[in-house]
Amino acid sequence: RLFAHWEAVASTHRVSLPRDMARPISQMVRHSQAREPVPYVSLSQHGKCEEAAYEERQYPAGKWACVTMGEPMYEQSISMSFMKLMRYICKENSVGCHLGMTIPVLNEIHLTKEGTELEREVLTAYYLPGAFQQNPPVPMDPEIHITERAPLRVITRVFYGMTTEETILREISLLWELLGPTDTVLRETYIVASYENPSIPQRRNEIWFICQA
Repeated sequence: RLFAHWEAVASTHRVSLPRDMARPISQMVRHSQAREPVPYVSLSQHGKCEEAAYEERQYPAGKWACVTMGEPMYEQSISMSFMKLMRYICKENSVGCHLGMTIPVLNEIHLTKEGTELEREVLTAYYLPGAFQQNPPVPMDPEIHITERAPLRVITRVFYGMTTEETILREISLLWELLGPTDTVLRETYIVASYENPSIPQRRNEIWFICQA
């Protein structure tokens, strides 16, 4: 029943769910309450009409497991990448055990020069839990790379629901409207941060603008 449910979710992203995903899915569901947040420091919050419109944060350097995919649709790329990461998290690693889930999972995207579409390649990144930061387990999948990512300063805004190319472009546009003219953030590279699994219709996401170094 659980596999059938996730199979239906995958089909909405136009992705086929392989049978070997049954075990990782059941493990992720079993451990769903134990999710370690990626550490950060909140630098400032900016409100609009008594509501937090956006927040500035600083994330420390850390080790991430990363996969890059370039499927025709954004949702296909992140689904294919996360299935690989799920296998790594659940057992397909050099220590042979469940590593534990961290949130958010980051999806780094690039806009075309015109700024009207997303480039096909999306990098999906999973933060290694604190217990594995110093000595990350080696992935069995050669397409997963362990990367030391530099400290990151971002401006973030929450949004809910599915993350399609259309919704992402809309959220980027909305945050630009709130920020106004500025040259302190990158204009072609953004991050979509996902906090909940794709089976949750109104799942929490954030759009991140990356501050210039």
